[in-house]
Amino acid sequence: MKLPGWLGEIPGEQPYPLVFATVSGAHLYGFPSVDSDVDLRGAHVLPVAEVAGLRHGPETVERMWTRDGVEVDLVTHDLAKFCRLLLGRNGYVLEQVLSPLIVASSPVHEELVALAPGCLTRHHAHHYLGFARTQWGLFEKGGELKPLLYTFRVLATGTHLMRTGELEADLTRLYAYAPAYLPELVAAKWEAEHSGAPATPGVEADVARMTAVLEEARDSSGLPERATAEAALHDLVVRARVRGWGS
Repeated sequence: MKLPGWLGEIPGEQPYPLVFATVSGAHLYGFPSVDSDVDLRGAHVLPVAEVAGLRHGPETVERMWTRDGVEVDLVTHDLAKFCRLLLGRNGYVLEQVLSPLIVASSPVHEELVALAPGCLTRHHAHHYLGFARTQWGLFEKGGELKPLLYTFRVLATGTHLMRTGELEADLTRLYAYAPAYLPELVAAKWEAEHSGAPATPGVEADVARMTAVLEEARDSSGLPERATAEAALHDLVVRARVRGWGS
């Protein structure tokens, strides 16, 4: 699915300057549908007056609207909150800051990208294992294809991260970790965002196998126990705030 050309206009319409905005969700994960919405994620910078005084600005800004028939879901965090999340083994924000689908960037974003490897730990596996359990539960409850693909995606992403130290969110680049029928499920997802999963013999065993592989990759990973980028991220937040970046 081709992304709308007007996405680049959105950052300039926000109440606070954006450090970055990237596309997340199904477009990033490699299985958008013809009717998929566009998930924009990023970070903004609150001015000093809205963090140092009595009135605090919003740490998180959320908007949802429809333009030209496309639903847009925008979520940004203040840079300080975003960096705290980066240091908290949060795979969501790592995928957002490293997304190749960039709508808006900045020198601060470039620094975040450079510091991201210092946020990686073996404990990010817990994020992906937990996400997989949640999505598998949704699939078992409703039988939809979307949560099944999310289950496979996070297990493959987590395993690749534990083994290589590289974050790859696109499932179509991770087929080596997944069962042979997965490309057919991705192709089926194109038809509709919410549709039932086709009958897939052995899917439960395949999910269990991939879960065990991720757990083994976590236990043998060479990634560190703790993030090493905290001091550098603190300095980045202070510089961005004090210098009034983007104002």
